[in-house]
Amino acid sequence: MTISEPELKVSYYEIYLDKIRDLLDISKTNLAVHEDKNRVPYVKGGTERFVSSPEEVMEAIEEGKANRHVAVTNMNEHSSRSHSVFLIHIKQENVETQKKVNGKLYLVDLAGSEKVSKTGAEGAVLDEAKNINKSLSALGNVISALADGNPYVPYRDSKLTRILQESLGGNARTTMIICCSPASYNEMETRSTLMFGQRAKTIKNSVIVNEELTAEEWKKRYEKEKAKNEQLRAVLDRYHTELMRWREGDSVPQDEQEALKTSLTSSSSTHALPAVVDVPVAPTNAASDENRTHWELEKQKLYQQLDDKDDEINNQSQLVEKLKEQILEQEDLITVTKKDNDNLQQEIGRIQSENDSAKDEVKEVLQALEELAMNYDQKSQEVDNKNKENETLSDDLQKKMSLLNSIESELQQLKDTSLHQKKRAIEMMMSLLKDLSEIGTAINNDLKVHSLYLTIPSFVKPLSGYGLDMSKPLGSSEKIEEEFTVARLYISKMKSEVKTLVQHCSQLETYQTETRQKLEERLKELDECKLLLQQHEAKMKTTMESMKELSSKKEELESVVDTLNEECSQLRSKAQLFQTQLEEQMREKTDSEQSASQMQEALQKQMETHREQHQKQLADLRREITEKQTRIESLTDQAQKLGLSLEKLQSDYDKLKAEEREKSDKLADLSLQIDRREQAKQDLKGLEETVAKELQTLHNLRKLFVQDLQARVKKSQTKQEDTDDEEVISSHAQKQKISFLENNLDQLTKVHKQLVRDNADLRCELPKLEKRLRATMERVKALEQALKEAKEGAMRDRKRYQHEVDRIKEAVRQKNLLRRGHSAQIAKPIRAGHHPSASQAVGIRGGGMSQNGPIPIRPSAMSNA
Repeated sequence: MTISEPELKVSYYEIYLDKIRDLLDISKTNLAVHEDKNRVPYVKGGTERFVSSPEEVMEAIEEGKANRHVAVTNMNEHSSRSHSVFLIHIKQENVETQKKVNGKLYLVDLAGSEKVSKTGAEGAVLDEAKNINKSLSALGNVISALADGNPYVPYRDSKLTRILQESLGGNARTTMIICCSPASYNEMETRSTLMFGQRAKTIKNSVIVNEELTAEEWKKRYEKEKAKNEQLRAVLDRYHTELMRWREGDSVPQDEQEALKTSLTSSSSTHALPAVVDVPVAPTNAASDENRTHWELEKQKLYQQLDDKDDEINNQSQLVEKLKEQILEQEDLITVTKKDNDNLQQEIGRIQSENDSAKDEVKEVLQALEELAMNYDQKSQEVDNKNKENETLSDDLQKKMSLLNSIESELQQLKDTSLHQKKRAIEMMMSLLKDLSEIGTAINNDLKVHSLYLTIPSFVKPLSGYGLDMSKPLGSSEKIEEEFTVARLYISKMKSEVKTLVQHCSQLETYQTETRQKLEERLKELDECKLLLQQHEAKMKTTMESMKELSSKKEELESVVDTLNEECSQLRSKAQLFQTQLEEQMREKTDSEQSASQMQEALQKQMETHREQHQKQLADLRREITEKQTRIESLTDQAQKLGLSLEKLQSDYDKLKAEEREKSDKLADLSLQIDRREQAKQDLKGLEETVAKELQTLHNLRKLFVQDLQARVKKSQTKQEDTDDEEVISSHAQKQKISFLENNLDQLTKVHKQLVRDNADLRCELPKLEKRLRATMERVKALEQALKEAKEGAMRDRKRYQHEVDRIKEAVRQKNLLRRGHSAQIAKPIRAGHHPSASQAVGIRGGGMSQNGPIPIRPSAMSNA
């Protein structure tokens, strides 16, 4: 007997707030419960995972436990807030008989019932406890109904009882493990839990094996049931005939009745008899078939409606979950705003208290001012005298301070100018010495270069004692005087050189201006030369082409002229010979010989003249050719010279352009600095205006205060003598308050100035930040463009790769079709824990349909086939 390896699938979900939530895929929050064709409930849309080892099962359990709802209560630190169901579904097939056996193992973790008084649940935890107790009470009702044998069992009161319908009252064995506490504190909970288990123990279920029979077994069972049906039909006919006899008034003997009873018991040993009706058999069968089909259609419609309703409920529940999340977010926002409001109210109360305290302080200040007003008249004369003395002293002090400031400023200016002049003199001398050394090296004047290199260190050493080079400070005044004398000697030596250098610099400046003008003129001439060069090049091209044409024509004409001359000479000679021959016939023989010799000489003379003319023409043509060639060579030399001068001018132009760019960059930097200075000046002007306004307001307030004091002093002159001691005390307090207010004013002005400086600094930093932002934006755009191009390239490569793969697949499929022929091809499904094996050609067996679809062919079945 060969049995294939079983298929194992696991599912894990929890019932939280009467909603089924998948623990292996937390995105599935509200799953529906449906029924299969055997009326067995199952969770639709749950995740089913194939496993092949205990380790994989434990991994699935651990993954689900991590996603389960857990909270903290007074009774338990890790209290589960939901019922969890771990389902293991196993299938196995007998390869020889093709029987399929399947089974399900429900591992249910029930959350314990809770007393709110003990757990201290509040809010969401209280709602969870309510749902837990509700589902547990529904489970208790189902167990009591099954234990009492009631015809109606309320499975649909809870989703927990609906899922466990098959486990509690179906084809199942149920084992319950009770966890209870032996403590007297939990006596009531322990007792109710044990009573719950005792009631569940009384449930009795009839269990059969879940088999999927083959077609042959179904056929045998059908034949057996058909035979039993025929026997029952025969018994029913006998009953019907007996009933008809009784209705007609006949009496049926006892023997016949007993025979009917024995036939009935023999025929219906395993089945119960249907109810006897007085309607004929055939019509009832037809009506029952019609009713059955009608009810089947109605049942399918109802199932479809249930599925639609479940989907709608699922969608609505998801929408409700989203709305709840939004409500929670809004509640959080409301709590945050409430907290902010409370904080603001507290801040307002604090500010009001500070305002009240400030009012009290103002009242105290006013009282102190009133007290000061009493002493004002007495102290005013003393103050006037002291003011006069102070004014005289202040005038003297101001004069001395102005003198001191002017002397200090002059001293500082002298120091700055001396330092600046020293630095500038050293820099100029060093630069001039370097320039002279470079000029000496350029002229290759070895003596001057040597003398310059000797004078540089001897000139720099004495100047280092002036404070510009602090590496070797001088110790005594004698050394300083010696070095001063040495420096003066070197300066006297260098004066003449400096004068000459200044003259040379002025000459160079004039020469630079002249060279600039010449450069501009040369640029203009360069443009004109470019045009002339282009024109000459075009002319040269045309002349070269014309020369080539003329030389070819000349050669052709010379050859034609030579041939024609030869022909002419031959014809002339022939004509003259012919004439001489004619004349010879007329003359005598003696005369004929002389004339022939004369004619030959004349012909030779004519030939020589023709040859001389031809040679003259050739010489003239050759002279013209040589002249034109010399002219062409001179033009090419001029063109080369113009090209070289053009390149030099172009390089000079590029250098000038680079210098112009550098100067433009420096100008832009200077303009930015000028703009910043102007901005700072404007900010300072605004600050000065605000300070002036504040000082004006303070001055006005002071005037009003003085007037008020004068009015009050006039009223209180009579009471002045009695309050002398009090005025002394109040004047001291008043001075302290005035100094306090002045300090506050100084601090406020300092803070205002600091804020203005910070504002100016931030405004200066703003263009830099904007420039950086623009640079980053450009960089981001460039990167996005590069990413887009890379994506497009990847898409093209992917399409090309997909096309190549499709082509290879098509070629392989064609080869396999040619190789396999016309046999049927069946693909083996990939099972958990197996590697896919090569498919083989196997014929399809008949009658292999199971509940879940066609039977997949295993490798062992193929080998046995």
